Amino acid sequence: IMLDREHLGILDVSTRRNAFGRQLQSFEVDLAADAQAPDVPEADGPVRAVFIRAPWVEEPGDDVEVLAEVDGHPVAVREGDVLAVAFHPEITGERRFHRWLLERIAERRASKEGTR
Repeated sequence: IMLDREHLGILDVSTRRNAFGRQLQSFEVDLAADAQAPDVPEADGPVRAVFIRAPWVEEPGDDVEVLAEVDGHPVAVREGDVLAVAFHPEITGERRFHRWLLERIAERRASKEGTR
């Protein structure tokens, strides 16, 4: 949520806090990532996602890619090199989103070193 327009302004999205309910409404679900978006970590099948007091994206900006949804609500988005998820991949041992972030860091580091 803190990355949205209202707070840090890093992502061009508006969000709804606790959109799926409070702690008692926490749930797990398998998400299918959008195979149309390049570099989406979907190659190994669905993503097991745990939602705890989770937000959803109310309004993604024009340059924001929606990577996954629950009941029509975006829960994973990307704008450029910024990735945001509304769930806790670390709880299920899901590593694809973390791996994606680490790969972007390595690419940037290699790019910077190549320009020296």
